[in-house]
Amino acid sequence: MAHAYTPGLKVTNSVRHRARRVLPIHGSVKAKVGDAVSARDVVAEAFMPGDVDAVNLANLLAMPARDVVECMLIKDGDAVHVGDVVARTNGIFGMFKKEYKSKYEGTIESVSEHTGQLIIRGAPIPVQMEAYLAGNVVEVIADEGVIIEAEVTYIQGIFGVGGEAHGPIRMATPDHVTPLSADMIKEEHKGAIVVGGARVNDEALERAREVGVAAVVAGGIDDQDLKDFLGYDLGVAITGTEDVGLTLIVTEGFGDIAMATRTYDLLQWREGAEAAVNGATQIRAGVMRPEIVIPIPADLEIPDTIEHHEAGLLEPGRAVRMIRDPYFGQIGAVHTLPSEPAVLGSGSKSRVLDVKLGDGALITVPRANVELIEG
Repeated sequence: MAHAYTPGLKVTNSVRHRARRVLPIHGSVKAKVGDAVSARDVVAEAFMPGDVDAVNLANLLAMPARDVVECMLIKDGDAVHVGDVVARTNGIFGMFKKEYKSKYEGTIESVSEHTGQLIIRGAPIPVQMEAYLAGNVVEVIADEGVIIEAEVTYIQGIFGVGGEAHGPIRMATPDHVTPLSADMIKEEHKGAIVVGGARVNDEALERAREVGVAAVVAGGIDDQDLKDFLGYDLGVAITGTEDVGLTLIVTEGFGDIAMATRTYDLLQWREGAEAAVNGATQIRAGVMRPEIVIPIPADLEIPDTIEHHEAGLLEPGRAVRMIRDPYFGQIGAVHTLPSEPAVLGSGSKSRVLDVKLGDGALITVPRANVELIEG
């Protein structure tokens, strides 16, 4: 058998990329087809109903619930500000009047003659969708959002936490095998996407958070360091909503793993460029990987160093990453794809492939133990 198919991890210097940017509820679209947008431009906006505050006027005014409506000085739908007199009793012979001054800002929504409750609805809460990807709007989805397209350098990671972030790419380590330590995070890295080589530890992440780094990209992380940084044990199948002060993307996996040379070289090539990152990861059905998206300006010369292959095609020459022991994290190239199943060390039979590692060593592994690094 000359080739097979397997899931892949995309790492490429240039690809046409599309970002779908839609609101969680219907709203208004602010951009049109053909518009050039920057990463932080608002392309769609909606308004969620404001918070509700309930006031028991019957108790506050010491009167039957059915009489509360008659004491209202403003009606349903009227705006109310903190300190406004909302209701006032008639008192006795015009004396001993009681009144209620609002403690809330908003709009009078209703007054119940059955419970004596006043409902004040707060101001609508805006929900804005930013472009995320600097590019051109190629499609408008009515009342929902847009699709943006751009030529980008695109890198997928293995795991991430934290949501979308933006900033310039800054290299913090001299090479792809040097761990990212706290002393490498400088004040000038504020707002940047800081790239390390190998493992990043909790101290470095804490330093990055203190400085105000937008995101950290590193080869690996220890699960205990991740737990210390988050403050809890991450046990969910989907990440991306963590509020930890920065976004973290791990390109290779858990443990003391160096970043792939190819990934590091691409990031180094684009150092200084504005990028968008998203740590959202889904590890079960409907796999979603964290990503680094770096738009390519029209005048940038792109090195033609990446061969183009059919997506998912496993064939001789393709770059692959080992995703299980004993070669976990190592990268090599497909050498041959034997057509017959082989007997493994466990005694079971499986389809295998021969992989040539960077040091020239030739190993045989089950096909299920590798993933493609797609260009």
